[in-house]
Amino acid sequence: MRTAVVFVGGPHRVTGPQPAHPALVGLHAQRVVAVDSGLHLAEALGWRADVVVGDMDSVDPALLERARAGGAAVERHPEDKDATDLELALDGLLVDEVDRAVVIGADGGRMDHLIGGLLTLCAPRYAPLRLRAWLGGALVVPVRDTERFSGRPGRQVSILPVHGTAEGVRTDGLRWPLHGERLTAGSSRGISNQMVSDAAAVSVDGGCVAVVLPEEER
Repeated sequence: MRTAVVFVGGPHRVTGPQPAHPALVGLHAQRVVAVDSGLHLAEALGWRADVVVGDMDSVDPALLERARAGGAAVERHPEDKDATDLELALDGLLVDEVDRAVVIGADGGRMDHLIGGLLTLCAPRYAPLRLRAWLGGALVVPVRDTERFSGRPGRQVSILPVHGTAEGVRTDGLRWPLHGERLTAGSSRGISNQMVSDAAAVSVDGGCVAVVLPEEER
């Protein structure tokens, strides 16, 4: 299984070393991708990018040049384009036949970027990728078959049908279970559920749901 890490930037550049991200502890990745100013986040977390993707409108040119000198490929795209930098990065993972990707975002950023990122992660063409993304302080997981999660009892879990109706939605380990439900696009039926133990699962028979788990209080 080929695994990639994708670092996504935010409206403010990350500077200085950052605490280890829990999703990256012990992770062995065959591909490390920085999306534009996500290169700052990669460096702050101690990861070296194999490729930098984007229109390079927000990355420090000096840092970009250091990455290039260190062996990173730079895939520069025009600012006038029909896809976000994240979408371009995920397209590259499909070309590289990556099976699993962990997406790490710097912070919440703009609402339109957050919504666009969620829609991109759940797009049908990325079904070959098993994705987990930390965006805006929340874990976002597209579910097209079955995914399992961990956390403390009481942790919030929301289940959102994306890109159409999700069929046969089932849950395990949540306070308000779903038993093969049909969630139509725009339904709020799956909002603000809760874990009742330290493990939970969500399954779908058709379509896609985005499972969103806000960051737990420490």
